[in-house]
Amino acid sequence: MTYNAEVQFKFDATYTHDYSRGFGSTIGDDDFIPEEHYLITAPAADLNAKQYFKLFEKFMLCVGMNPASIRSGAMSLVFNEWTSEDEQRKVCKEYELTMDEDLEDKFQEYKIREEEIAKLFRGPMGTELNEEELTNLEEG
Repeated sequence: MTYNAEVQFKFDATYTHDYSRGFGSTIGDDDFIPEEHYLITAPAADLNAKQYFKLFEKFMLCVGMNPASIRSGAMSLVFNEWTSEDEQRKVCKEYELTMDEDLEDKFQEYKIREEEIAKLFRGPMGTELNEEELTNLEEG
């Protein structure tokens, strides 16, 4: 059995000139195209979720959406009150993101690592090593 499927995004817009403002070209008329028609199609049989989002992103760009607004809208699907925290954390792990709730723990880990690095560069009796001594240690 053969399976064929197609997804379409369609946008139609018309602008009607307001003749009540006088004759000739008025300020602002040049900003409008009298008609716009967009039809974006793609084979839907084998699209995965990321490809659907990419397709919809192209459609939203065609109708004038701001790229930052598109990204914000996509993220709002993950980070909202209806999505469980476990699902949000899975996305954070996949994209190496840190949730606000975890910032304090990350900061404490960072401080511990900084202290460990500082200990490695201390000489005998807690003295600081100069560049020459550090080079000698690295060379063995």
